Amino acid sequence: MRRSVTRLLRSTSGAVAPTVALSLFGLIAAGGIAFDYARMASMDTELQSAADHAALAAATQLDGRTGACDRARAAAVGMVSNQTLMANDGNGLAVTVAQGSGCAANSTDGVRLYQDINHTTAATDDSNAKFVMVVVDSRTANYALTPVVGALSSGAISATAFAGLNQAICKVPPLMMCNPDESSDPDFTISNYIGKGIRLVANDGGGSYGPGNFGFLASGLDTTGVNGAKVLRQILGQQALAEDCVSGTGVTTDPGNMVSVRDALNTRFDIYDSGLNSVCGNDGSQCPPSINTRKDLVQKGNSCTLVNNAQGNPNGWEQPPAPYPGVTLPAEGALTDAQAKALSPMGYPHDICHSFSETGDCTDGRIGDGTWDRYAYFESHPTDYPTLTSHAAVDTFMTTTFHTLTPTRYQVYAWEMQTAANRAAHLHKNVNVGGLKASSQPVCTPPGITPGPTQVDRRILTVAVINCAAEGVKGKTPNVQVQKWIDIFLTEPSLARTVGTPTENSDVYVEVIGETNNATNSGAVQLIEKSVPYLIE
Repeated sequence: MRRSVTRLLRSTSGAVAPTVALSLFGLIAAGGIAFDYARMASMDTELQSAADHAALAAATQLDGRTGACDRARAAAVGMVSNQTLMANDGNGLAVTVAQGSGCAANSTDGVRLYQDINHTTAATDDSNAKFVMVVVDSRTANYALTPVVGALSSGAISATAFAGLNQAICKVPPLMMCNPDESSDPDFTISNYIGKGIRLVANDGGGSYGPGNFGFLASGLDTTGVNGAKVLRQILGQQALAEDCVSGTGVTTDPGNMVSVRDALNTRFDIYDSGLNSVCGNDGSQCPPSINTRKDLVQKGNSCTLVNNAQGNPNGWEQPPAPYPGVTLPAEGALTDAQAKALSPMGYPHDICHSFSETGDCTDGRIGDGTWDRYAYFESHPTDYPTLTSHAAVDTFMTTTFHTLTPTRYQVYAWEMQTAANRAAHLHKNVNVGGLKASSQPVCTPPGITPGPTQVDRRILTVAVINCAAEGVKGKTPNVQVQKWIDIFLTEPSLARTVGTPTENSDVYVEVIGETNNATNSGAVQLIEKSVPYLIE
């Protein structure tokens, strides 16, 4: 029996060697695959890191200014040097990018510029290049051990990254307006609108927003357990509310009832309506007006609220007895000198094509043409401008003062504010108009705010322009793309006007000043900061 067992063992032990020899092929192949896969994976990581760095570098240059596209391309290629240690294809260590030129998104370029976050619309110029895709040149990892199983290399491997430049808008009232010319000018070309009046209409219905509607942005403040309208009134009214920043690119729209918060905007005109004590303080000091409160209203008695006989407050700010006529005028200066002088002192009026009805007959609807009645304005203020008694005198004054016959309302407003001290003897303050008082300076909460290096003008607002139709804005809509941030000048308070130029209770009439300038002065009330570029994919 013992011999049989020994014989059996001797007969089977010789089978181990061929088994081991056969398994070595698989073991070596598995080890080779692991080694070479690790090389390929490491090279892929190196290339992806290079693409990410290049895209972020390129995105820092997308500021909308001249040369942005070429600067972005150059940054992607030269701002950051990346290497691959795992590629062994004989092409050196450097990870390279095909730079290309211009603002197009050519498939042969390693740097491709787009207008939208979905990278479906190629950029066409420096102003609309908002996002960048970087594709690094492909590299190869030649395998060291895997050829025993038939594979020779990784093949050509590349990497892609997509980035944009986020922008934070801080310490500004969170306002947005739907691009009033979205269908024909989706980019909102700033130069087309400077000096033009725009009638912004509150989206009182709460449904989808259309061209020319305006509303609000989520402010970033924690409103848990707090009345949202009250917080919005604080942000729009208070001078020093410490609010958070909102994104300058992907913002969140926030529904709101304009009628409930318009009173806070009106404090910038020295108007303090009921219910503002908790927002502005009992004396209104937390919501100061501009130092220049020129407006188309006169004051009855000493009340600082809006006149509303239905609510039992017959005193306060109301329309003057002889406002700018709400009739169709053929052109600026159509009123005679005598007719202009007979007007009650005017505020800064609407564009003429908007001046006779709520909707007007402007070619572009809610967008005016920038032609406002300068002659009627200057001649209706005999206290401020005692020598401007004729159209000819107004022409001479405008040419000498503004070097143009067509100054904007904001230019006139700013000049009046800057020269107030020199014109103290002629300032339009507490002028008697048929037993009512007219004033171009604060009388309810003097002296008003003077703009400066760390102080933004109270009648200037920064507003996000959004293509509401394309973005599908309805109520609270997240991640909405901002086309432009612009500064607008509040030409008049918001209220229902029944004579002269009629307006609705919640309409806001503004004049476009220009694109908002980036500022880095941390002491400024209005602060706009470029944040770090961010990777999207």
